[in-house]
This record gives sequence, structure tokens and C-alpha cells, in this order.
Amino acid sequence: MSTTARPHSEAPGVHPEAHEVDLDDATAAALRLWVIMSRAHTAVAAHAAADVHRHGLTLAEFGIIEALYHRGPMLLGEVQKRILVSSGGITFLVDRLAAKGLVERRSCETDRRARYAALTPKGQALVAAIFPRHAAIVKQAMEGIGPEEQERVADLLRDLGRRAAALPLPTEN
Repeated sequence: MSTTARPHSEAPGVHPEAHEVDLDDATAAALRLWVIMSRAHTAVAAHAAADVHRHGLTLAEFGIIEALYHRGPMLLGEVQKRILVSSGGITFLVDRLAAKGLVERRSCETDRRARYAALTPKGQALVAAIFPRHAAIVKQAMEGIGPEEQERVADLLRDLGRRAAALPLPTEN
């Protein structure tokens, strides 16, 4: 069975040149899930971002100092993979955190090309002070579903992410 989107010209406020799309049920479900996940992420991230912004940080900057707080010094490449930014992005973010006195770079004893990021005492104090409230704010934003459902959703999304990551990316041809 296929799902057909309603003609947009029938919907109030929709341009009459909008197009009807004929989708199979699996494709329609996948697109619906993508939109719902994106909207949920945006809604929860808005709470997290507003919280860390009070401390002069972006979510990406907070992600770095939070990871360093909980895991200790890490190679820049490890930090990059953990918070999902580009290599140029991690350099820029660590530079900004270093300028704020929250992070420092350290040399790697076994590889002169590698650099570690580590929290400064000021960075450690900041994360220690703000993390408990930040965690409570994220928890509150997630309370739309209970803890058991959160575990199930986390498992499903982890599986989804792993399967999507294993697929080849689309190419131009």
C-alpha cells in the first residue's frame, strides 16, 4: 500500500503550485520519523543551549569541556569524534576555550604531531559548578517520556545510528 500526501492546494495557506508526492509506506514512515527526531532534538537542544549560554559557552564548547571533565585529557582527534565536529572545527573550538582559560593543549610524549586537550583548573571548576544544573535541565527537557521509554528509545536510536553509519554515503552520480 502506498501513502499519498494530500494535494497542498487543498490546505489553507499552502501555495497552489505545491506538488503531491506518492510514497510507499516505508518511505513515508522514514521521512516522518526523520522530521520528528529532528524536531525533538531541536526542542531539547534549545534547553541545553540556553543553559550553557548563561556561562558564555556554545553547546559544542560545553561538549568539549564536559567530555574532558568526565574522561580526562584526550587527543584532539578523540575529542573531535566524541562531539562530532570537523578537524578544523575542533581546532577553532579548542582555541576559543584556551582563550577563555578553560582548556590547554598538551604535547603527546609518544607522538610529536599529536596534541592533547586538557581542562585547566578554571575549566574544571566551571564544569563542576554548572554540570549538575545542566544535567537537571536536560533531564527535565526529556521528561516527556519516562526513564524506561528513554532507555528503549536510546537503544533504538543507537541501532539506527550504527546501521546508518555502516551504509555508504550517497555520491553525486
